[in-house]
Amino acid sequence: MESFDIYHDLPIKASAAKTFEGISNPEHLKNWWPLRCSGKPEKGAVYNFYFGPEYNWFAEVVSCRPDSAFHLSMTKSDADWDPTSFGFDIQRKEEGILLKFRHTGWPERNAHFRRSSFCWAMLLNGLKNYLEKGIIIPFEERE
Repeated sequence: MESFDIYHDLPIKASAAKTFEGISNPEHLKNWWPLRCSGKPEKGAVYNFYFGPEYNWFAEVVSCRPDSAFHLSMTKSDADWDPTSFGFDIQRKEEGILLKFRHTGWPERNAHFRRSSFCWAMLLNGLKNYLEKGIIIPFEERE
């Protein structure tokens, strides 16, 4: 069965350690993605991404290498997201890092897939601004 994938690469002027915290620590995640978040950055841990009552989603950590990689597999979300996995790889660069993001395993390249690709780009830009400048976009204004 064919599946579809989303990829984004993002240069960030921050250390690998600070970036890893930004993508794996619930206290930082909620500053650029979900309204509330819980979980521990360790393989097998369960994360809860809460976006509102209808969007109370869960994922399991499938790979966690501090300052290097963080990947999750969705376990409870919606029909389009459930079969997917997403994650981040951190490459050190001369000035900061290159964050390589992927969201794989989409069953269809439908409107939700296209919207999610756009939203990830916007959210990742929010992550960049959060890590580089400390900017937190209010949850209601995030894509």
